[in-house]
Amino acid sequence: MRESLAGVYGQTGVELTPWLRSIVGLRADSLHTRVNSRSLAANSGTASASQLSPKFTLVVGPWAKTEFFVNAGRGFHSNDARGTTITQDPKTLDAAPKVPPLVASKGYELGARTEALPGLQSSIALWKLDFDSELVYVGDAGATEAASASRRRGVEFNNRYTPLPWLLIDADLAWTHGRFANGDRIPNAVDKVASLAATVRDIGPWSTSLQWRYLGSGALIEDNSQRSQSSLTANLRVSRQLPMLGKGSELTLDVFNLFDRRVNDIQYYYESQLPGEAAPVADRHVHPAEPRSLRLSLRIGF
Repeated sequence: MRESLAGVYGQTGVELTPWLRSIVGLRADSLHTRVNSRSLAANSGTASASQLSPKFTLVVGPWAKTEFFVNAGRGFHSNDARGTTITQDPKTLDAAPKVPPLVASKGYELGARTEALPGLQSSIALWKLDFDSELVYVGDAGATEAASASRRRGVEFNNRYTPLPWLLIDADLAWTHGRFANGDRIPNAVDKVASLAATVRDIGPWSTSLQWRYLGSGALIEDNSQRSQSSLTANLRVSRQLPMLGKGSELTLDVFNLFDRRVNDIQYYYESQLPGEAAPVADRHVHPAEPRSLRLSLRIGF
């Protein structure tokens, strides 16, 4: 299988007034795929697609270190190259529909950024994202497939606070409402995510950071009768500068899953059948998160 993607992008900004400016951009992409199926020659072939993606931004302000913005644009996601040339299901040999190489999306965003409070940078945005087709994991096939159109909307709240010259606090929160065009839930689309990080920097040659990450629960199947478990993990990083080895040299220790929590990185719900079972059984299939682990790295600048 070979896949090539070429793109070109340009943008221009105009200051219409001291308190109003605009940015207009345009991106052109061209995707070409070639599939050589060794197991089923009928699924070999080539596919191509191109798309123009415009973008528009309008910024109003600042007033009292606060500005407001509106974004709108077009984008895409790509499908599995094998799906763009398929004609027969490799297992059943039944006719299989092809999928387009590129799937268009449209996005809109309305928000504000502020530095009105000393040491605090904050932004909040309301957004909406429409896809012409959603990629969904199919467990019994072990692959993704193109589903119907989807719409997501939500809010993001981001903060960066520097109460002291050596202390940095980041706090981010996002809520998302995702549905297919028919109103069904989008499998594995979580509703809430959040992160909190504290960084102590430039204490002599030392710096350290501690980050918490929260992933909320989400529907595992379209009717929302099965939901994933939420997870909360923490990671620690301690670094020491080593100027004797060269400018920018640093020794870093990372501790992943600091509190050794038993959570899952991946969760799915579908039918499967083990040897000895009389019939397939619908159940959860998970990939546990890695237990507490350490990584020591050395960077040498020269």
